[in-house]
Amino acid sequence: MSLSPVALVTGSGKKRLGRHVAAALAERGYNVVVHYHTSAAEAVEAAAAFRRQGVEALALQADLGDEAAVRRLFQATLDHFGRLDVFVHCAGLWGKGRLEEVSAADVRRHFEVNVLSTFLCAREAGLAMVRQPEGGCIITFGDWAVVRPYLHYAAYFASKGAVPTLTRCLAVELGTRHPSVRVNCIEPGPVLFPPDLPEQERQEAIQATLVQREGSPDHIVRAVLALIDNDFITGVCLPVDGGRSIFAGGK
Repeated sequence: MSLSPVALVTGSGKKRLGRHVAAALAERGYNVVVHYHTSAAEAVEAAAAFRRQGVEALALQADLGDEAAVRRLFQATLDHFGRLDVFVHCAGLWGKGRLEEVSAADVRRHFEVNVLSTFLCAREAGLAMVRQPEGGCIITFGDWAVVRPYLHYAAYFASKGAVPTLTRCLAVELGTRHPSVRVNCIEPGPVLFPPDLPEQERQEAIQATLVQREGSPDHIVRAVLALIDNDFITGVCLPVDGGRSIFAGGK
């Protein structure tokens, strides 16, 4: 069994939020499982970089909408390290479309990626943590805008809107089994915009924050670390959005 704590971060193959979270945990001395779906080369590269920092790291592939694949992912983690202390679910789908153009397939796909995968992964992580004397910490990812959605993301927001409820359900289900298993949710604001997002939309999002600037991956990472560190927080959904959820730029 690993003497160092172990973290599994989904969606950490690509150079997005998951990679930043995994890197921060590696810097803290966690052994890291880098999960990927299709970005094999990037995930292998990330794991190699973490090993150069002096921690043990694995790159593991899984389709997180496949229940059997999810079980294999967590079993491989436990077989290799013998423990799982932190699970962060960063994998997700963010799709845009006018209401008239959103198909049933679009809605199903968003729910599979954003809700079903969260449930399957967090359940596997949590049940593994319940069996450990030290418990563990699970962090899901929602979105600030589920409380005040904007245009053209109906399928996405409908799916992300389920994540806070799921987080609270899992906090109760797992916490009643083991008081040291905690589940919390991060709700990011304007951080790491997609590269193809029009500049006008980017500026509108920034101007609609109270802090009048774009967030950085470090803001999200610090929130993740704070929820890991504070063992008296569970079942909480934390917006990290520069005030975006309570302010709309005067609109």
